[in-house]
Amino acid sequence: MSTPGPARGPAHAPAHDPAALLVVAEQAARAAGDLVRATTAGRVGVEATKTSPSDVVTATDRAAEALLREMLAAQRPDDGVLGEEAGWEPGRSGLTWVVDPIDGTVNYTYGIPAYTISVAVVTGRPDAPGEWQTLAGCVHDVPSSETWTAGLGVGARLDGRPLTTRPAPPLEGALVATGFGYRVERRRAQARVVAGLLPRVRDIRRVGSSSLDLCGVAGGRYDAYYERGLHVWDFAAAILVATESGVTVVGPGGGPPSGELLVAARRPLLDALAAELAAAGADRDD
Repeated sequence: MSTPGPARGPAHAPAHDPAALLVVAEQAARAAGDLVRATTAGRVGVEATKTSPSDVVTATDRAAEALLREMLAAQRPDDGVLGEEAGWEPGRSGLTWVVDPIDGTVNYTYGIPAYTISVAVVTGRPDAPGEWQTLAGCVHDVPSSETWTAGLGVGARLDGRPLTTRPAPPLEGALVATGFGYRVERRRAQARVVAGLLPRVRDIRRVGSSSLDLCGVAGGRYDAYYERGLHVWDFAAAILVATESGVTVVGPGGGPPSGELLVAARRPLLDALAAELAAAGADRDD
């Protein structure tokens, strides 16, 4: 099984071929990574805020998304694009590119080396949980240049090396990643869930980039990951990296992952963690 290299894709990838679409995704993610690396992380001005004063947007977020849209339009003019900053432009092909120009913007503004470019292409409606499926995805870690890639049915890789299934520990031996929302009410509820879960697991990690958390489970850097409040652009690429490596990703009640909740781990750890989170009301803000 071969893996596509950076910036060497065909002018137009075949319509629904995951391997060919992955070439486009990786090319775009790497180009946006080059743009972001050219800025000065840690000395970046906040241009706007969204859901709260801590939910920030920079000029680099917007410039990176503009570059991604330009590149995807040139190679895939019939496809739609959904981006965190500029919204959804539907296409005619039935495919939509879902992009996060910087996943981990707060880390980026502080100079913390944990933020990515995330590019995925999906079938179906990306605004409806359970109504879409990722065909190809790339998560490019900007500070380290590590690149996670996956194509539906063709496996997942880190810098060209295949990711393989590995055994999961019991819940009490699990290193669990998570993240927190920006609104006060949600943070309060999430703090309650963490306080109950922490004595039940090996430890908790909070990195600040959901795509890195999901890819970290795929690569064995964490045993599990859960979070409430994600958007589709946060995980559309990384979810395929996870599932193609043998990780199971679910939402509330074992349904599709969504903004209500996403839980990722290899079984049987997934089932034990999901049960703990359900009992704790991790999909609620009360």
